[in-house]
Amino acid sequence: MAEALARTIAVDAMGGDKGPSAVVEGVGIALSSQGGDSLKIVLVGQKEVLEPLVRKAKLENDPRVTILHAAEVIGMDEKPIKSIKAKRDSSLVRAVELVKDGTCKAAVSCGNTGSLMACGTIKLRMMPGVERPALAAVWPSQEQHFVMLDVGANPSTKADQFVHNAVLGSHFCRLTLGRENPRVGLLSIGTEESKGHELIQAANERLKAVGDIINYVGPIEGFDVFENKVDVVLCDGFTGNVLLKTSESLFKAFRAIVKEKIMKNPIRILGALLVKGAFKDVKKHLDPDRYCGAPLLGLQGNVIKAHGSASSVAIASAIRIAGEFIEYDMTSHAESDIAKANAALAQPREAVAAEEAN
Repeated sequence: MAEALARTIAVDAMGGDKGPSAVVEGVGIALSSQGGDSLKIVLVGQKEVLEPLVRKAKLENDPRVTILHAAEVIGMDEKPIKSIKAKRDSSLVRAVELVKDGTCKAAVSCGNTGSLMACGTIKLRMMPGVERPALAAVWPSQEQHFVMLDVGANPSTKADQFVHNAVLGSHFCRLTLGRENPRVGLLSIGTEESKGHELIQAANERLKAVGDIINYVGPIEGFDVFENKVDVVLCDGFTGNVLLKTSESLFKAFRAIVKEKIMKNPIRILGALLVKGAFKDVKKHLDPDRYCGAPLLGLQGNVIKAHGSASSVAIASAIRIAGEFIEYDMTSHAESDIAKANAALAQPREAVAAEEAN
């Protein structure tokens, strides 16, 4: 019984572009593929909307699924702080509160990113020693996948916060991608330490100062991001969000261009049929639904942000990631390394203060 309760996940059923139906379908996929009786779901949202969808998905008699009524919905264009104050009975707020009071061990939402970040920060508070949360995303490179953060939680990242993100991102990489000693790179305009603006140069010095707490390999540039040179890419939230959305757009454009060129004549179509297996492998490798769950790292609780346009398969993927976070106990694993990193960062400052005092 204790094991079952440990994997209880609150799912905000009202957020996202595809509506509650995709969320309920995603819950059904997750329950059928991920975990027998050990996975339990609390669907949070308007009961009158969810009950017919639950019946349609044949989940109404499933003891692993319950509905918690929340009368309000936070829209995608609403202001973060204002929305969570004005709509305390929203599905997003109620889902995070279930984590706060211990009813659930994680919350999943594909709703308003800013509102989810603000709600998570206010309700769950930051992990000791961490200043700001960070959103982490998993992306494909040539041979495997890598973690990139921050992709939108904190547009104005400070130098010390890059170190916190390096620690959190390394733990997330170990959990999700199985890398024992993930290589961490700082995104800049060149690999030389003299390049980049003052913040990047300051962050580089801080990252070097923490020693072997992280496996920092130095600055990287845009050419390196998708070439399997690092396992964790560090950037500020503004840059990360732009890179994330630009990459998504590029992948879609490339797929459309390839399809258009192939369909131009019968010979190309025949050639495409001959390499159909290769195309399937490429599609699987680039599939965004595979890791559709960006955790909000640095909180004292597990909050997973799914893409606003997440499909039912993507929702199931986000639930899987939430379950992995629960089992790994991300907060406990990262806290000690955060403390060590902050202690290492404090040493040079103490030395400078002592020198100035003399």
